[in-house]
Parts: sequence; structure tokens; C-alpha cells
Amino acid sequence: MADKTPEKPGLLSGGNPQIAKGYGDGPIQAYIAAMPGWKSDVGRRLDALIEKSVPNVYKAVKWNSPFYGIEGEGWFLGYHCFAKYIKLTFFRGTSLDPVPPVASKTPETRYFHIHEDDDLDEAQLASWIRQASELPGERL
Repeated sequence: MADKTPEKPGLLSGGNPQIAKGYGDGPIQAYIAAMPGWKSDVGRRLDALIEKSVPNVYKAVKWNSPFYGIEGEGWFLGYHCFAKYIKLTFFRGTSLDPVPPVASKTPETRYFHIHEDDDLDEAQLASWIRQASELPGERL
């Protein structure tokens, strides 16, 4: 008799969960549940902080990464798991105050990396999230 237990999503190189494209909270929660080790706890904290900072946030998983935006207005934030950190992507990051610390090849985009033992400044993250949500979104 075949085992009916659903298969856990695979991890891509660097430990990023492989989650099918989908819109809404369900695909985001599947991604967070599949994040390896300490990253899953951080994913839950990020998702809760984003929901608290931006009521009615629009969610999706695209290209094996969670995206957050304003419906009809585009995406303001995404994140992705790497072997040693989680990379938060602020699509209009150069317009944030203060500007997130990591530059991108894309002129307006800035990154913030979260490592396992980092003490997250949730007030700063919430400020960036709120600011980013008020800027024109990225059409992806």
C-alpha cells in the first residue's frame, strides 16, 4: 500500500525551497514550512512582521521566492534562502531611509541579509517594510 504522506518540497542549491508558483497565503506558508533549520523561524517572524506592518498585503511565491506587494500595484519585497543567510530584497531600496546596506546590480534595489545568529532589529525592518509598501511596486 502506497504511503499517502505528502512529499516535503525539495531544496534547490543553497537550501532554497522549491515551491510551485502560487498566489495568496498558502504558497507562502508552504515556503516558510520548507525553509531549512533556523530559517523557518525567521520566515515566520518576517511574514508576521510584514502582515502587521502592511495590512491587506498581497502575497505570492514566484521563482521559488516569496513576494509581498499591494494588489494591482506591484511587489515591494521578496526574500530568498541561501546556504548561510536569507536575502531580503527591497525593490525600491535606494528610496528607503536609511538605505538597506547591500547594493545590487539593479540601480534601485537594495538587500538586507539575515544570518543565523543575527539580533534582528524588528523596528528597523518594520520601518523599511512600511516605507517600501508606499513606493511604486515592481512589476514582475
